[in-house]
Amino acid sequence: MTTIQITISDALAKEAAAEGLFETGSIEAILRERLAAARVAKMQATRQRLQLQATGTPPMTAAEIEAEISVYRAERRRAAGA
Repeated sequence: MTTIQITISDALAKEAAAEGLFETGSIEAILRERLAAARVAKMQATRQRLQLQATGTPPMTAAEIEAEISVYRAERRRAAGA
């Protein structure tokens, strides 16, 4: 086990204690969540880099995908005579 000492403001310490963040396991759970999120972010960055290398184009953003879907749906409505 490793002991870590941190320095934070009294106000932050009181708020964190009131939320139970200093309970046994809470900080460990927070760290595990952040580490998992960091691993996912690294994998996504690697996937994007590999896709760019393989195709020469960057992956689409969520907004770009939504725009494509909207255009497709509008074309379908026009074709259906709506």
